[in-house]
Amino acid sequence: MNAVVTPSTAADTRTALKFITCGSVDDGKSTLIGRLLVDSKAVLQDHLAGVQRQGETDLALLTDGLSAEREQGITIDVAYRYFNTETRKFIIGDAPGHEQYTRNMVTAASAADAAVVLVDATKLDWKDPGLKLLPQTRRHSLLLKLLRVPSVVFAVNKLDAVEDSALAFAHISGALSAFAVDAGIAVTATVPVSALKGWNVVDAPAQAGWCGYQGPTLLDILEHLPVTRPDTELPLAFPVQWVEKFSSSSDTSQGRRVFWGRVATGTVQPGQQVKVMPSGQTATVAQVLNHVRQPKAVAAGHSAGIVLDREVDVSRGDWLLAVDEQGQCLEASREIRATVAWMDDETLVAGRVYWALHGHRWVKAKVKRIVHKLDIHTLAEEAATQLEPNAIGHIELALQEPLATAPFAQSRALGSLVLVDTASHRTSGAVLVS
Repeated sequence: MNAVVTPSTAADTRTALKFITCGSVDDGKSTLIGRLLVDSKAVLQDHLAGVQRQGETDLALLTDGLSAEREQGITIDVAYRYFNTETRKFIIGDAPGHEQYTRNMVTAASAADAAVVLVDATKLDWKDPGLKLLPQTRRHSLLLKLLRVPSVVFAVNKLDAVEDSALAFAHISGALSAFAVDAGIAVTATVPVSALKGWNVVDAPAQAGWCGYQGPTLLDILEHLPVTRPDTELPLAFPVQWVEKFSSSSDTSQGRRVFWGRVATGTVQPGQQVKVMPSGQTATVAQVLNHVRQPKAVAAGHSAGIVLDREVDVSRGDWLLAVDEQGQCLEASREIRATVAWMDDETLVAGRVYWALHGHRWVKAKVKRIVHKLDIHTLAEEAATQLEPNAIGHIELALQEPLATAPFAQSRALGSLVLVDTASHRTSGAVLVS
């Protein structure tokens, strides 16, 4: 059985790949990352000496850095590690598997180029061709789809610990394939691995054709995955993060403030007409500075400083949106239909009011209605009046002020919001505009 690897022919493999590991509890995520780091020679000997337990190297301790994680033997927060091979640089996020820490996984996945979903073969009834996957495997996979993670790789782990590794891999990969088809998840590859022994992680196992698999190792797959392409094809949208004043300048031919931020969509260049949201004022871009203050057009995904042709009231949290020849720009609305990954310990019910963060702008948002709840087992949409912690559902929001949003399927930056509890200031939900 071979993995199917389908990266774009024009994939950018020179840029560092940001990927996360996710899946259920104790599936071996931290051990897998430790194996990647050790076998790619990214760990110093003195660091390895500090992660010994009873004379054996505990690879999981290379990422579980919190004292509570080491005491309990679990991953609580997302741990980031960096390494590189001769081919590529990598940024890894080790996401926790416990259901109560799903919010941490969502945070890591929201900016990831790829995800490796680990599946523990020893936890499944691998002798059954119609075996059921673990709920957290399904939940994390669905969240990856909702968060538009471009590349998803299933890694079936601990196959060295089952009697018939080839049969187990065949049945588990079949179950994963059927689930992915039903859920509409595009899977880049499914690969058998043993994170503990290092088989098919960086190096191929000594036994050729282990598990009936003839494809590339996990690292080979990761080295050829594309990074997330910036939304340069969309009209300009620029969230203002910081306002720099240089009012002492004697040049009155243009505004005397620089508006800094990261271009969300499109490209900003001098001469463009823009509208300030929410004030609705219009102006022309007089000058564009890149991150080292050189005059240069800046595309989506990069930081820029924008100087307008006149003084306009612009503050942190405002958006600068491109205006077309007809004077139109991205439409702002007070009503939003969206998918939400609910992460608060308190149940979500209609009528509750939260702070909504879009870019750097805060507005009050009221939950008008809970439309559906997604059953992670059957993938069916069920009528619901509330959403429990870690549930995924569809809701309608009423905003105190209009926001210029776009469907999340078109733009990660314009289509994502965060709901924050007004009293506790806890992050309560990840909102993806429909």
